[in-house]
Amino acid sequence: ALMGERCAGVESGVLCACSLLLCACAVWLYACALPSRLFLRRFCPWARRHPEISRCLRSVRMLRPEISSTSPSVPAASQSSTEPWSQGPRYNFGLQETPQSLPSAKASASTPWGTSGAAGDRSSSSSLPGSYFENKRSYAENTFASNFNFGTSSSSARDNNYPQTLKTPLSAGNPQRSGYKSWTPQIGYSATSSSAVSVHSPSVIVAVVEGRGLARGEIGMASIDLKSPQIILSQFADNTTYAKVITKLKILSPLEIIMSNTACVVGNSTKLFTLITENFKNVNFTTVQRKYFNETKGLEYIEQLCIAEFSTVLMEVQSKYYCLAAVAALLKYVEFIQNSVYAPKSLKICFQGSEQTAMIDSSSAQNLELLVNNQDSRNNHTLFGVLNYTKTPGGSRRLRSNILEPLVDIETINMRLDCVQELLQDEELFFGLQSVIARFLDTEQLLSVLVQIPKQDTVNAAESKITNLIYLKHTLELVDPLKIALKNCNTPLLRAYYGSLEDKRFGIILEKIKTVINDDARYMKGCLNMRTQKCYAVRSNINEFLDIARRTYTEIVDDIAGMISQLAEKYSLPLRTSFSSARGFFIQMTIDCAALPNDQLPSEFIKISKVKNSYSFTSADLIKMNERCQESLREIYHMTYMIVCKLLSEIYEHIHCLYKLSDTVSMLDMLLSFAHACTLSDYVRPEFTDTLAIKQGWHPILERISVDKPVANNTYITEGSNFLIITGPNMSGKSTYLKQIALCQIMAQIGSYVPAEYSSFRIAEQIFTRISTDDDIETNSSTFMKEMKEIAYILHNVNDKSLILIDELGRGTNTEEGIGICYAVCEYLLSLKAFTLFATHFLELCHIDVLYPNVENMHFEVQHVKNTSRNKETILYTYKLSKGFTEEKNYGLKAAEVSSLPPSIVSDAKEITTQITKQILQYQRSTPEMERQRAVYHLATRLVQTARNSRLDPDSLRTYLSNLKKKYEADFPKAEQVLGRTEEE
Repeated sequence: ALMGERCAGVESGVLCACSLLLCACAVWLYACALPSRLFLRRFCPWARRHPEISRCLRSVRMLRPEISSTSPSVPAASQSSTEPWSQGPRYNFGLQETPQSLPSAKASASTPWGTSGAAGDRSSSSSLPGSYFENKRSYAENTFASNFNFGTSSSSARDNNYPQTLKTPLSAGNPQRSGYKSWTPQIGYSATSSSAVSVHSPSVIVAVVEGRGLARGEIGMASIDLKSPQIILSQFADNTTYAKVITKLKILSPLEIIMSNTACVVGNSTKLFTLITENFKNVNFTTVQRKYFNETKGLEYIEQLCIAEFSTVLMEVQSKYYCLAAVAALLKYVEFIQNSVYAPKSLKICFQGSEQTAMIDSSSAQNLELLVNNQDSRNNHTLFGVLNYTKTPGGSRRLRSNILEPLVDIETINMRLDCVQELLQDEELFFGLQSVIARFLDTEQLLSVLVQIPKQDTVNAAESKITNLIYLKHTLELVDPLKIALKNCNTPLLRAYYGSLEDKRFGIILEKIKTVINDDARYMKGCLNMRTQKCYAVRSNINEFLDIARRTYTEIVDDIAGMISQLAEKYSLPLRTSFSSARGFFIQMTIDCAALPNDQLPSEFIKISKVKNSYSFTSADLIKMNERCQESLREIYHMTYMIVCKLLSEIYEHIHCLYKLSDTVSMLDMLLSFAHACTLSDYVRPEFTDTLAIKQGWHPILERISVDKPVANNTYITEGSNFLIITGPNMSGKSTYLKQIALCQIMAQIGSYVPAEYSSFRIAEQIFTRISTDDDIETNSSTFMKEMKEIAYILHNVNDKSLILIDELGRGTNTEEGIGICYAVCEYLLSLKAFTLFATHFLELCHIDVLYPNVENMHFEVQHVKNTSRNKETILYTYKLSKGFTEEKNYGLKAAEVSSLPPSIVSDAKEITTQITKQILQYQRSTPEMERQRAVYHLATRLVQTARNSRLDPDSLRTYLSNLKKKYEADFPKAEQVLGRTEEE
């Protein structure tokens, strides 16, 4: 009727009749879900040029909303003011070839939380055309069957139209957070771009809940990485400092933290909430109603979503009510903000207790420079930088998590060390594995995208699914080369990984994919190359309309190339065709400006940009052809998506084998990285006993920085001598030595070789450091107060299996109080069996070995060199560690003298120091009885250690015991000498 009225004034009745007929055909074709626009463009090109027919076609397009990038469930009012991609998930980490652009502030604040709310999402999730999980739709409907209300501190999550939004104290009750802006990424992850999102950019969402009443202090945590389809559950008891919670959150480095709204009531926030907000000021916080922390619902989620291979987690968490409550709120929230649901039996869910790994608090990780360099955060002079030769994002993530949470199980560590040893001994195995591993993509992220069911079939969702299927094919084709590389390995762990690759499901999935996808379709670098792969991924003759659409697309691309060639001939310019994901096809040219006619480009060229002698521009005709190209692509992607969805529904039951593949690839990548690091330096395989013994060990990070190899030193700590007091002048190497011990301990416990000639370690369940000397303006803490907070944290959490490194305690107050605090702290730590290294300038502290036989004094040697030119002595630092405490006096004054202080001030300081020393220095002596007890104590500890760890043959053992007896007998004359001096006095 519309066309009849419009064409009433047309003289040609034939044209009117043809127009009506074509419109009727178009309506019928659209209603039948056929690509009529391609049909018309292919066979009736003149029809598209007729304005009335084009207007009618645009009107009829509403009958095919699923091929549009806008959401059908969004009301027209909101749809008109919202960009198409604002309907998608809040966090987009999909493996997309073409990154999306950032939405405007107006768009980001509207329809993702729009007027329809969760109800609108539910209605769309149950009407997905062609969903490849059609038999799972009821699950998607049930998942969002209840209204879900949140309060959030993120500005992007606020919406005036959203019902019952909770108010949190993050902006009202906590003034220090009022100006905070949340980090809400909207750019898609591009696997083919060098400027892709960093591997370690935040992508973890964590839910935390604490017990109430008598259960206060019982913590439940659940976390999910949006780049990896894995949920980690934790439940543990923590003390009032909540050290374990803060440490675990620091390791996870979350993008967003979810807590109950009852934990952050304005004016009555819980201590846990206050501590978390203080320690994570740049993290987005969201409050959820307490009723969503439901342990029954959490158990149901695990039963529905956990894949069969990891279903034993149900036995572990059935009585862990708080982590079940946390996972219920987490999954409900993630599915809501991501606008998708997870497919049943698709997630890897595991429970991690706090006893499975060593604990390194965030302050220690910073002091030791495990991940970030304290001087320059951009360089890689860190332990992670020293060991990171990984080839895949998964291997890099595994290395990072292992450094922050070293293993404590000796058997597991030794299995890793066996693998590293075999890789070092077998060059063919090493290079063969490395070449295969380097070709793998991010398998974990690929899995994460494949197991999510989008609630709206948009163009972006279609493109993402096609891309991921190509990535999946590429990944599965690498399984056989990986098996060949592992075929002749010998160690149990490598053999186990080889056995996991024997899974027949890899072959089944690949065969099913090859029946639909072209053999030549594969992952390629470059956005245009990958776009071509997606267009021609599906085999020909499967869908005749898809074949027509692809021929049309090819013709358009050929027309573009031809047009640019004609322009080059017309203007006699060296034009070439270029492509970018943002601009599409455009024209580039490299020419000297002086060679241009009239020193400027022809007026036909628009949007000109110039970089040196390189010009980039386009034309009006090229822009129109790009639009036609994009329209054709949308049709291709839609039809390909329907075929891909059908294929995915067939292979989905077998896809869970990729979890094992992902674990295998990331672990092999990390072990190869350890072996690679060993080839660049003379590292040695560590042993594990009850003794910390390092022969000629050096600092691994310092080795990378310095031109010459660092000075090596010995370390020996046992249960009988578990407390080392280290003295020496300023800049003699005390702090570097302490860090070196901790870094070697961590390297050993993650399965790496260590920088030494020989090394033996006792497993450390906790590693504490007190090294930093900075004050903290944000918490109004002086240097001394910060020292006290750090040492209090250590004393509250230390146990007998801890490794403690303390550098310069008590310097922020006067000398007498500083010595008193140091003495009291030392006595407390001496009552434990923890291994402690205590560096100090308080020489009075060295005499504590008189009372405690398990104390050893060590010092760094210096030499005095005569400077003939200035007629002064200078200090030469040897950086060598020796027994006993330092005999250097007034080395602080000598350092001040070198620092160009006025000579008069230095002279006065020396005189005053001499007078004070005479007044307060008291003669310390040990009695003969103490010397005897000390000798007996050392003999007993050596005998116990020999009985536990000796691997000597009988003759060697007899010789060792004989020497030990002689040393014991030699200690008694010293006691007699002390007795003789006492009698003479």
